[in-house]
Amino acid sequence: MSKIIDTKRKLQQRKNRVRSTVSGTEARPRLSVYISNRQVSAQLINDVTGTTIASATTIGSKAEGTLSDKAAVVGSEIAKQAGKKKVKTVVLDRNGRLYEKRLQAFADAARKGGLEF
Repeated sequence: MSKIIDTKRKLQQRKNRVRSTVSGTEARPRLSVYISNRQVSAQLINDVTGTTIASATTIGSKAEGTLSDKAAVVGSEIAKQAGKKKVKTVVLDRNGRLYEKRLQAFADAARKGGLEF
């Protein structure tokens, strides 16, 4: 098996393992974060009803700078939207990714915006 296919397979396994234990409710929704090579997107999801409460992304926005800067902008934006919906606590879903500098920049900005996780 090629290294790329094996890496993707392992990522999918980690994602499935996390999703089997992490679930969002109306009181404490799941904050799902996806960071690609160029864009960052985040959603607040109520898994009980299967609805998206709020979302934020860098696609179509004027966020500039490094990907860490873009992640911080999305983190503060999702925190603002969560505040409007009166959501204070969330469950962070990293989608099987490492908690490294881009994800950490997102999480720090969301915490500064008032989210607790």
